[in-house]
Amino acid sequence: MRTRATVAAVSGALALSALAVPASHAADRGDAAQLTRSIASSLKESVSTAAPAPARRSLAAVKTANSAPKITKVVVNGGKPVVLDVKATKKVSLAITATDNSGVAGAAGFLWTGGATLEDVTNIAVPETDDLKCKAASATTTTCTQTVTVRSKDLANNEAKTWNAYVYALANDSDELEKEKAGTVKFQRASQLTVAATPKPVKKGKTLTVTGKLSRANWETGKNAGYAGQSVKLQFRKKSSSTYTTIKTVKGSSTGTLKTTTTKTTAEGYWRWSFAGTSNTPAVNAAGTLVKIKK
Repeated sequence: MRTRATVAAVSGALALSALAVPASHAADRGDAAQLTRSIASSLKESVSTAAPAPARRSLAAVKTANSAPKITKVVVNGGKPVVLDVKATKKVSLAITATDNSGVAGAAGFLWTGGATLEDVTNIAVPETDDLKCKAASATTTTCTQTVTVRSKDLANNEAKTWNAYVYALANDSDELEKEKAGTVKFQRASQLTVAATPKPVKKGKTLTVTGKLSRANWETGKNAGYAGQSVKLQFRKKSSSTYTTIKTVKGSSTGTLKTTTTKTTAEGYWRWSFAGTSNTPAVNAAGTLVKIKK
């Protein structure tokens, strides 16, 4: 996060020396360049000091022409968005699968955001602990997994968007590959949704007023703030049912507040608001509030 991290990793014969990145408030291209160089040099150093065969495949056994390793799969956070509230510290997994005809010595990377390339990077999330683990699926294919620690306090609100995964892979025959955009993951500001209904109980057939508020994490202030102008569904389920039905859709105010009325209330049950989410804010449902009918 904002380039304040070091990493040392060990996996069998593979041992990464510490990758040190100077702490700063926001990343720039110099930080990214240093980090990519550090990952490459550390993996190369680990190969040069790794255990001999049979821990590593003998290069003499490789009959085909040398070629760069291939990244076949990158999965960040198990394929799910990274959702952060105002005080969040989360462990995010980065799993890299690489293949090469000589076998894969290791693969490592980091998450970044900014412009179209690393030349315009604005923030970096890098591994901070000794946790790189590599597991060979075959003589040619290996998956290496790291954990990246992310903190909401190190993020700007406009960084709630799609982040990229930089990946570097090193083959046993010293061929190498790097990709600035080997994978992606969404960063999202955690959402909250409340509901209240009056009167409780309500007379059968009379008007019920339902209110609430949609808010989301403001990473820059460390507080939740109203999410303005969003469409939110008012839903109802009978007390005897487990399924909610949408009654109407209401647009929130400039502060995220919600208010509407219903007519001819006839059944006892639960009322709630439901928000479908946006690209930078996850979907959320309010806990249903029970409204009884007074005859």
